[in-house]
Amino acid sequence: MTAPRITHVAAGILLRPDGTFLLGSRPAGKPYAGYWEFPGGKLEAGETGLDALKRELHEEMGITVTAATPWLVQTFTYPHATVRLQFFRVTGWDGEPQPHEGQSFAWQTPGALNVSPILPANGPILRGLALPPVLALSQADTLGIDEWLARLDRRLAQPAGQGGLRWLVLREPQLAAADYRALATEVLARARLRDCRVLLHGDIELARELNADGVQLPARIAASLDRRPRGLDWLGVSAHNADELAVARRIGADYALLGHVAETVSHPGQTALGWNGFAALTDAGWPFPIYAIGGMGDDDVTTAQVHGGHGVAQLSMAWSKA
Repeated sequence: MTAPRITHVAAGILLRPDGTFLLGSRPAGKPYAGYWEFPGGKLEAGETGLDALKRELHEEMGITVTAATPWLVQTFTYPHATVRLQFFRVTGWDGEPQPHEGQSFAWQTPGALNVSPILPANGPILRGLALPPVLALSQADTLGIDEWLARLDRRLAQPAGQGGLRWLVLREPQLAAADYRALATEVLARARLRDCRVLLHGDIELARELNADGVQLPARIAASLDRRPRGLDWLGVSAHNADELAVARRIGADYALLGHVAETVSHPGQTALGWNGFAALTDAGWPFPIYAIGGMGDDDVTTAQVHGGHGVAQLSMAWSKA
């Protein structure tokens, strides 16, 4: 059987500082006319994805891209074509978008779209945009449960965008099962009052039982699965290499943690990936956001994004100023 011919496309997610992003409608005369999508177009011979993105956004809407970083790669088969879409996060541009091809534009908020229908290939992209640039992991082990819960409360009480915590992975491998269950129950009760999503670590059945928002799986547990666990809204996978990222893709993970990127006290004697190693792995093109983990501070978010990541995951740094 002959493999389908793949059309390579670059697409831009224009992001404003408030987190809203731009969708455009497909003009009349094109397949899926009237559907909403992220603007972009086909790569021409010899073009890189970024070159094509800059050209297409200038032709389609008259803007000049000044800041863009690679993000996700999505391959999708439509009745008329198989496309490989390379998505870029566009955070800087000159000019205001103008409908040069008769399309319409609409600024949207993650999780609260007011336009439809959406082009099918963009579904996973919209889901990824709901993820924060900084993902916090709990630290009750070193801080003590009472002290960590106090810091958790302070972060939950802060407004979103001003240090307020809205995503948390409860990772406490040192706790006995009964103690972890008790802590998870307490954390979920507090987080729900502040609209914070909580993912449990490693325990799929407990996440289902307590109605957690999802689960973060170590690489060894993820590798033992043949499909995405049912009944969970969000699924994250920890990875250290391309094989483990491939497992995350196979079981339909929503995101992956990749590291460790920098030297950390928790990984003595283990060689860090470094940013070049991180970029070499993200450059393969994955259909989900990837967080850099291991010694990451707030200042590393931009560096992670430049190297193909979505942002950073933090352990101690998440609670150092709480």
